[in-house]
Amino acid sequence: MAGSLNKVQLIGRLGADPEIKQMVNGKNVARLSIATSQSWKDKSSGERKEKTEWHRVVIFNEGLVNVVQQYVKKGANVYVEGQLSTRKWKDESTGQDKYSTEIVLQGYNSSLTMLDSRGGNGNSNLVSENKSSLPNEKLNQDSSDLDDEIPF
Repeated sequence: MAGSLNKVQLIGRLGADPEIKQMVNGKNVARLSIATSQSWKDKSSGERKEKTEWHRVVIFNEGLVNVVQQYVKKGANVYVEGQLSTRKWKDESTGQDKYSTEIVLQGYNSSLTMLDSRGGNGNSNLVSENKSSLPNEKLNQDSSDLDDEIPF
């Protein structure tokens, strides 16, 4: 279908440490639970209200899985960009079909950026991956674009 787009962008906090599992093909997959919140002032009572939505994020991109495994912890503020995917599975206790909708980060159209400052010094973690999960593929990045003042 021409003219369609499946893209999700979220900024939120992790509700738990990332879950890293190994698939049958030997590659790792990361699962995140990200909370996004909105708040408003109730017109009738004048009190502040807040609503939190929870999002399941599944990362198949090997580079992103490595970053998540090393640097991302519960409470981290992150930006993710991926695609919505709904999968069907059978509940073994009831035998009924169930559906789960997740944000999938895989291939070129995925990104993860850590937004928290490191050690409270105000520097952004600047960890962002936007590459394919194909082996031996390198980002096309000119080394002159890198800032020598970055402490890591």
